[in-house]
Amino acid sequence: MPRYVDGFVLPIPKKHAATYRRIARKAGQVWREHGALEYRECIADDVKKGKTTSFPRSVKLKPNETVWFSWIVFKSRQHRDRVNAKVMQDPRIARMMSSDEMPFDARRMIYGGFEIRVDL
Repeated sequence: MPRYVDGFVLPIPKKHAATYRRIARKAGQVWREHGALEYRECIADDVKKGKTTSFPRSVKLKPNETVWFSWIVFKSRQHRDRVNAKVMQDPRIARMMSSDEMPFDARRMIYGGFEIRVDL
């Protein structure tokens, strides 16, 4: 069965890592309740700044930040669209997104939807 993935790369200030993790856990629960198959949030452990391109360069990483790489798995793009529509209507997510206390600069977040072509 082909699946679909939404992927994210974002810069999180190191001092806000615990806050982001707490928010991500809540968001992940909402996505899973609305049908997402998997929800993963990963903090950079071995990510070096490349000469031309890299995770740090992609988000214009500042010295006091770290990269988080995240993904959500769905049955298909259509399933993703249905789940995300429900998530965006969920008041828990609306509160998180409207908060002035977002622990990162969302303008530097990279995200997109991907068709899985190899799944071993």
